[in-house]
Amino acid sequence: MEVRTSTIGTLADMEQEAATLVSRLMPGETATLITLSGELGAGKTTFTQSIAKALGITDVVNSPTFVIQKIYAIPSGAFSRLVHMDAYRLKDSSELGVLGFDELLSQPETLIVLEWPERVPDVAKDATIHITLEPLEDGSRRITYA
Repeated sequence: MEVRTSTIGTLADMEQEAATLVSRLMPGETATLITLSGELGAGKTTFTQSIAKALGITDVVNSPTFVIQKIYAIPSGAFSRLVHMDAYRLKDSSELGVLGFDELLSQPETLIVLEWPERVPDVAKDATIHITLEPLEDGSRRITYA
């Protein structure tokens, strides 16, 4: 994927950005892994909430910082579930093994959104899409896809 950058000014813009991303995703031979990087408050969880909304998930999607992962059923479409993971509290990727991460990766119908991939670089390097969110002085966000 070539590097692409855009600016998100409002929640509606973020929801549209997520909907566009979701519309372009197709399962592959393994799970689709999206990483979200950015400082605290950059909008990683809000972007994940927007992805969930675009997938038709009606459950409340909160940050999984303390539980590390949350799994949501997707009511229809190419993917059957969204796995929202937060690596902020992890020491390294070996801690993902307890959560069955390798098994999740082997399932093509699974969409994984991983916040704080910098904490687990050996896992993050294999991501389908790397996204960075950067807050700007005017309150908007710069989003970069790589």
